[in-house]
Amino acid sequence: MKDLVLVNARNRNLTVLGFNDGFVAGEGTYRVITKCRAGFMVTSDIETNSAISAFRRFKPKAIQSIAFMLNGGHPITVYARAGKKVWASECFLSEVTVGDINQDLSNTALYDQHQYQAVKAKTWASKAYVMNEEVIAA
Repeated sequence: MKDLVLVNARNRNLTVLGFNDGFVAGEGTYRVITKCRAGFMVTSDIETNSAISAFRRFKPKAIQSIAFMLNGGHPITVYARAGKKVWASECFLSEVTVGDINQDLSNTALYDQHQYQAVKAKTWASKAYVMNEEVIAA
């Protein structure tokens, strides 16, 4: 996992979930809780290779939380949202792109133009919370 670059550490609406043992949510089962059009919560368990791929399978505005399911069936939250407030693990933030945020989450704590400038994000495919490599034209 790459090192996170978090510019606005005082953003009270963004909480970075850190795990002491170096936990990284990789391939496995994820529990995604979404809100349907009727306003009810719907739980889906899916097999995927990362938290960001679980995130991309659903409408971002509808996602309430994503949890990685451990072997014993215990969930570890990697992403949660309530209004503008966002709780995200380091492994989720290291994979999220500018396009993921700008598409439907521009009204949340993840959206920050200063953050994009600090990590040298130039396109929607650029990572939003890890340093992007500058491509030098030959």
